[in-house]
Amino acid sequence: MKKTVSDTLGFVPQKDIVYNKLLPYADRLDEESNDILCKIKGNLGRAVQLKEIWPGVLFWTRKLSTYMRLYGRKFSKEDHVLFIKLLYELVTIPKLEISMMQGLARLLINLLKKRELLSREDLELPWRPLYELQDRILYSKTEHLGLNWFPNSVESVLKTLVKSCRPYFPESATQEMLEEWRPLLCPFDVTMQRAISYFELFLPTTLPPELHHKGFKLWFDELISLWVSVQNLPSWEVHLVNLFARLANDNIGYVDWDPYIPKIFTRILRSLNLPVGTSQMFVPRYVTNAYDISHVVLWVSSLLGGPSKQAQAQLSGLFNSITSFFHPSNHGRWLMKLMKLVQRLPASVVRRLHRERYRKPTWLTPIPDSHKLTEQDVTDFVQSMMQPVLLAMFSKTGSLDAAQALQNLALMRPELVIPPVLEKTYPAMETLTEPHQLTATLSCMIGVARSLVSGGPHFPEGPTHMLPLLMRALPGVDPNDFSKCMITFQFIATFVTLVPLVDCSSALHEKIDLTEVEREMCSASAEFEDFVLQFMDRCFALIDSSTLEQTREETETEKMTHLESLVELGLSSTFSTILTQCSLDIFKVALDKVFNFATTNIFETRVAGRMVADMCRAAAKCHPAESLKLFVPHCCNAINQIAVNEEVLNEEELDKELLWNLQLLSEVTRVDGDKILPYRSQLVQILQLTLHLKCKQGYTLACNLLHHILRSSTLIYPTEYCSVPGGFQQPNGDYLPIKDWGRPGDLWNLDIQWHVPCVEEISFAFYVLDLILQPELQRLQRYAQGEQDMSRDDVLQSLAIVQHCLLGAGSLMPPLKGEPIPELVHTMVNLDETNLYTGMEYDQSRENYRDAICSVMRQLLHYILEHSEDDTKSLFSIIKIISDLLHFKGSHKHEFDSRWKSFNLVKKSMENRLHGRKQHIRALLIDRVMLQHELRKLTVEGCQYRSIHQELMRDLLRLSTSTYSQVRSRAQNVLFTALGTYNFCCRDLIPHVLEFLNPDHSNITQQQFKGALYCLLGNHSGVCLANLHDWECISLTWPAIVRSGLSSAMSLEKPSIVRLFDDLADKIHRQYETIGIDFSVRMNTHRTSSQKYQKLVGDLLDCLSNRNMPWKFEHIAIGFLSLLLRDDHQLPAPAVLFFVKSLNHDSLLVRKVAISAVAGIMKQLKRPHKKVPVSPSELCGEKEPGGSLMMIAGDRPDNQWLQYHSSSLPRSQQEWDNCVFVEKTHWGYCSWPRKLMMYAPPEEQPKQNLTREEMTEREQIIYDHFSDPVFINQLIEFLSLEDRKGKDKFSPRRFCLFKGLFRNFNDAFLPLLQPHMERLVADSHESKQRCVAEIISGLIRGCKHWSYTKVENLWKLLCPLLRTALSNITIETYADWGTCIATACESRDPRKLHWLFEMLMESPVNGEGGSFVDACRLYVLQGGLAQQEWRVPELLHRLLQYLEPKLTQVYKNVRERIGSVLTYIFMIDVNLPYTQPTTSPRISDFTERILLQLKPLTEGDEEIQNHVVEENEVGEQDERTQAIKLLKTVLKWLIASAGRSFSTAVPEQLQLLPLLFKIAPVENDDSYDELKRDAKTCLSLMSQGLLYTEQIPMVLSALQEIAGSSSWHARYTVLTYLQIMVFYNLFTFMSDQKAVNDVRALVIRLLEDEQLEVREMAATTLSGFLQCNFLSMDAPMQAHFEALCKTCLPKKRKRELGSVVDTIPSADLVRRHAGVLGLSACILSSPYDVPTWMPQLLMDLSAHLNDTQPIEMTVKKTLSNFRRTHHDNWQEHKQQFTDDQLLVLTDLLVSPCYYA
Repeated sequence: MKKTVSDTLGFVPQKDIVYNKLLPYADRLDEESNDILCKIKGNLGRAVQLKEIWPGVLFWTRKLSTYMRLYGRKFSKEDHVLFIKLLYELVTIPKLEISMMQGLARLLINLLKKRELLSREDLELPWRPLYELQDRILYSKTEHLGLNWFPNSVESVLKTLVKSCRPYFPESATQEMLEEWRPLLCPFDVTMQRAISYFELFLPTTLPPELHHKGFKLWFDELISLWVSVQNLPSWEVHLVNLFARLANDNIGYVDWDPYIPKIFTRILRSLNLPVGTSQMFVPRYVTNAYDISHVVLWVSSLLGGPSKQAQAQLSGLFNSITSFFHPSNHGRWLMKLMKLVQRLPASVVRRLHRERYRKPTWLTPIPDSHKLTEQDVTDFVQSMMQPVLLAMFSKTGSLDAAQALQNLALMRPELVIPPVLEKTYPAMETLTEPHQLTATLSCMIGVARSLVSGGPHFPEGPTHMLPLLMRALPGVDPNDFSKCMITFQFIATFVTLVPLVDCSSALHEKIDLTEVEREMCSASAEFEDFVLQFMDRCFALIDSSTLEQTREETETEKMTHLESLVELGLSSTFSTILTQCSLDIFKVALDKVFNFATTNIFETRVAGRMVADMCRAAAKCHPAESLKLFVPHCCNAINQIAVNEEVLNEEELDKELLWNLQLLSEVTRVDGDKILPYRSQLVQILQLTLHLKCKQGYTLACNLLHHILRSSTLIYPTEYCSVPGGFQQPNGDYLPIKDWGRPGDLWNLDIQWHVPCVEEISFAFYVLDLILQPELQRLQRYAQGEQDMSRDDVLQSLAIVQHCLLGAGSLMPPLKGEPIPELVHTMVNLDETNLYTGMEYDQSRENYRDAICSVMRQLLHYILEHSEDDTKSLFSIIKIISDLLHFKGSHKHEFDSRWKSFNLVKKSMENRLHGRKQHIRALLIDRVMLQHELRKLTVEGCQYRSIHQELMRDLLRLSTSTYSQVRSRAQNVLFTALGTYNFCCRDLIPHVLEFLNPDHSNITQQQFKGALYCLLGNHSGVCLANLHDWECISLTWPAIVRSGLSSAMSLEKPSIVRLFDDLADKIHRQYETIGIDFSVRMNTHRTSSQKYQKLVGDLLDCLSNRNMPWKFEHIAIGFLSLLLRDDHQLPAPAVLFFVKSLNHDSLLVRKVAISAVAGIMKQLKRPHKKVPVSPSELCGEKEPGGSLMMIAGDRPDNQWLQYHSSSLPRSQQEWDNCVFVEKTHWGYCSWPRKLMMYAPPEEQPKQNLTREEMTEREQIIYDHFSDPVFINQLIEFLSLEDRKGKDKFSPRRFCLFKGLFRNFNDAFLPLLQPHMERLVADSHESKQRCVAEIISGLIRGCKHWSYTKVENLWKLLCPLLRTALSNITIETYADWGTCIATACESRDPRKLHWLFEMLMESPVNGEGGSFVDACRLYVLQGGLAQQEWRVPELLHRLLQYLEPKLTQVYKNVRERIGSVLTYIFMIDVNLPYTQPTTSPRISDFTERILLQLKPLTEGDEEIQNHVVEENEVGEQDERTQAIKLLKTVLKWLIASAGRSFSTAVPEQLQLLPLLFKIAPVENDDSYDELKRDAKTCLSLMSQGLLYTEQIPMVLSALQEIAGSSSWHARYTVLTYLQIMVFYNLFTFMSDQKAVNDVRALVIRLLEDEQLEVREMAATTLSGFLQCNFLSMDAPMQAHFEALCKTCLPKKRKRELGSVVDTIPSADLVRRHAGVLGLSACILSSPYDVPTWMPQLLMDLSAHLNDTQPIEMTVKKTLSNFRRTHHDNWQEHKQQFTDDQLLVLTDLLVSPCYYA
């Protein structure tokens, strides 16, 4: 086969679409594709040589992507590589307009999609250009200033592009990437996120094993140890997980994951955020930064298998521990994640199995045999998943996820998966009360249908379930329950598609060699006939109950409702599937039955009639000859008999019988054309009789008949969809249909029966057209010329006939003729259209009816618009006809789209992902070939725009601006489709649309005005004329939109018009993307684009200068202007002037736009500062680090000079000049880059302090305004107004404005601003304070390049201002001042700002101005220090020294603030791998000092009460009170650091644990004081922390110690702490056997506690541990509890009256209760099933029902809980008990004591 291909083609195609070979005209396609490919290659090459990106390159790359849609990758390997290289070069052109880059990138992604086609030998792509592209766009420096507008989708396109190129990066890439991004790894900085996400995206993981040392081995150890050591889920951890998942999947068997497996599973479990324990608080960060499930699934499925089998054990553990969360009674935000996990994991394992066993080997590394999944591995995996999946079937989120999971599991192990599902399905089919169960189980059965029917060696009895299932499903066809009905149809259709319905029972006698199962199948197949007939009866009943008379009142609509149309669809498709799969014998019986039903009743034609007619059509389609023999004569006779009387033809309401027979006839003729030919004379006679009926319903049905007859004769389509080629007609002797159950179609022997129109059919079609269409066109033409009168109804009737002729015979009519319209765009490349052959040779000798219809319609349209514009129905009809004239070639786009969608859905629900290789059902494959044919018919790529199209579009535009809104909107939709079809036609149409908006035309109506605006707006999917990416169009439309504000038709009183303008402006702002000016390399286009740009800005400014312009349009124009700021072209000076003036505009909206715009203009005017590369090792005087030793991060000798030392601050001009300032905080923390870019010395920089003469025109404008005191007064006035009270925040835009001012103009404006700043600082109004904060932060950031003297003077001015500000701080403004200082310190060297830091450090907590001011000062200081991260250890030490004595603060707000500041002080003390211990303050030293001060609390045993008076009394308080105050602050610190730091200081926190346990209250009660609440919060947060293996023994010993404490509160809290801690570190605990035993001992010990509450909590804890399989219910444990239960109780003695009642329980009672609690815990630990040991335990428990309290109470609670949780499935659970046990149980559960 391959040989012949390459003869015609001349090459071996990479991978073409195989379905093309099955088309009836397949032999012509090779020539066609070669021809198109040559054109593409030639023209694309020419366009590239001429450097004509637009339109040349874009036009032909679009052709290439269409070529790939039609033929797949049908080009040679050399061409493939060349295409990729060319597109790669184009995508990475530096100044390419982004929207073009996106289009090219999408094509490149498509070319790289099948990576098995090109190996690394064939192709190598560099990585750096992609990185530069990513960096330029995603981290754009100018986007936030509004100088660049990127499309929303650009990020995902770029990421996909990198993913596609990644396998082809050179082998040296990994090392280069690490060198590039390692210096960014500073965990306190945002660059960490950036670096790790680059690693995730770029690092190649598909290198062959011999290159691994150049690949992942370079980074794996470093990154995995980083991941292991991070505890608090920072946002970048997710990217690491995604990277590891990809690495694991690409290199199964080459990475040793075993040491990390418990850690991996623990973190996955934590990431699901499941609610655990009795009192749990969520850390919000855990919820937002949780792992992405799809990557988790990939990782897990790659870990399975291998020699150690460890991952499967952990996975089983994971599912065991979370199974109960799947039960339908549980619901929460975590449920979606769990369902996703269950749905995706089996799919991922199937994908891996396919890759190991069935996929053709490619150049990608194969999986080594040692790590392939064995049969046992697969079985274990399926078993571990079954329980959660079966529970998930009935979940609240629907059964879809479970059904997909079951489908994949059944592919691997049908014998394990299907029986339990069947067990649930059969009862569900019997039940009437729970329809939800039925729909859930049926949808799961549909998923496993194929595995069930094909049986296979492991599950041979599968097929025998098929008939019982089908028969029991029949009652689901139920008119009263819609969803049940639909799922039943789907279920029956799915099973019937897989199985030929042939009665093979005769084979039992004839064949001897049948297996047992086969004999069973043969005898069962005798029931097929029964099934078909019963199904039909059900359907008839359904139809009877849904006739119009039954379901509607008289007044309602006569259309079908949405639900009814769905039922109709389900019914007809199911019935046609059944008939397709029937043997001829069964078919004949069914046909007779349907014929009788249809002909003995008369149905109304709207609802029931449609359903019956559909059933008849299904029959006719399967065997046309037999069916037509019955139906056609019958219907024709009936119609003729009624229509004998002449007057019938003129009745308004026709006879029901006539209508019904017409409907029936019109549906049964939708069959093969050649089968209709024998009846042609009868059918034509009926048409002539009925097309001119007076009754609209009547002639519409006749038109349908006409349409169907023409359509069946002229189209190409397959005629049968049976599951076995050739049907089931073979004699039984040698053919046994049961062998074909569930058999996939064979792609190479599909043997499709095509209907290709023969000569006779085509001449019949033309005969009908001549007979029927010709006279109608003549009548309409005479009417349009005013020669003949017609009533409106007659016109409408004629139009209906014309339209149906066009729909029926559209494929016979060649496209419209006309001359191409020249010179729409200037190009040097040919832009021809491509014509595809779709099986039709047009007959040129006959009349082209498309042209004829076209000319008549245009005459008629103009006549109606002149004389009777209110005849809207005819206009609707004409619009529809125009649309079909333009686009219709035999199928409609929307029908094709919905068929494509449903094809994909069916394919998904029935495909076999395990074996792959297109093993679909035959019907699906045929459908796919048909879709390929339709796709070719609908492909209209790059149609030439001809004169006839131009005329039709002008007509459409006229309709789009006519009087009636419905006509307008329909015409607009057709217009938008047409605009998207023809090349460059928008340019031709825009001027005509804009005519309607022109204010000089005074005769425009409001309707025309609105219509034109709608035409500009476009619909949501199509072209938006107002916003084409093209200077020519924009420079026309934008000014026109603004000028239309002066039009007489425009009125702002009409809300609809106001809304339209809002939508337009909004859409332009949303969709605008920066349009390139100089992307084309040829100079002339460049000049014209920049001229157009200047002209557009000028036009908009002209509009703005017009005094009469309404305010709304002024705002729109300003919005447009702000979109025109760019980073490669400065804004023209007049616009700069306009924006600067607008800073003081009256309208707030305009001022806001102006502030952003001026900030952007400042960026444009910024003079670039020269940078020179510096080698970091010279700066610190160290030698170059020798060789490639492991990098060490943290505080090293070679980055000491970066840090802040008060002894060596630059305090004079000379020191300042000699000091090397490093502005960015991350440089130097992890490692140094090869070359650090630093600013050159000041003498090489652009000149500062320009005089006015030296400035450019634009700079002078700004200089003049800001030097004008009046302007400044007004500006400050406006900036210090409040906008929305209480909602205002520090505005980054204003900050950018001031930063730009002081950066570009030095301190020129400072003297003018100084008095304002002094005034504002003294005023405590929030808006005034905010304004001055914005100015100050702008000043500090803007003085980056000032000379030393200027900076010194600046600080002399600023320090007093800030002091004043901080003493005047208020609750409203403290956040703004915090932002101000944080913004000022961001990315600045701390040594530059030493004045600021020293001032802030003076004495933040000095009590002046009250506690609030203290808290605020700390907040502001924290903002500044946090930005500096690790570079200010000295300041942190000083601050800590200063704060420590002040930790015993009285005021809550100061305490909280100090807690937060402490978090930041210790943030730098991280425990990361390869990191030096920090020189900043360390937590361990601090904790030691604190514990000393807390001594008084730890030693005493009494309850700690919060009896501190909140006023500072005179004199020293005792140590104890001081300690309590200290503890409060420490708690605030612990709570604050839980969510922020990277690693938790476990050893240090443990020392505080005993104290916290002592204080934390037991109940959930908010009335407790702050101290107790905080202690509780703290414990909850600490218990969720991630623990390392080495920390577990420490924690457990601490807990054991506390469990021995005398306070029962502490003992109780130990248990709640333990619950959460164990679950959140489940696998880490389980991998350490000693830890498990310790936990178990601890819980069992507390079961025997003297305090009742503690015992009950211990039981709950035990039950939880059993439920998540952390502990198992083994014999010794059971024996232990049974022994405890048998403890004898002392007899009750009669007490003497008046003696003290003995309240303390005896030790015996406690032990006996402990035993009972233990048993109860075991029973409650399996709430949804009955394990084997449970019945016996229940019996043991019931013996204690009459013991003393508290035992009796425990037993009752347990029994009632057991009853509650097992009640749902009691029928199933009953099986586990013996009869005697059941008797006892029934007694217990309903005995009087139960109600006692």
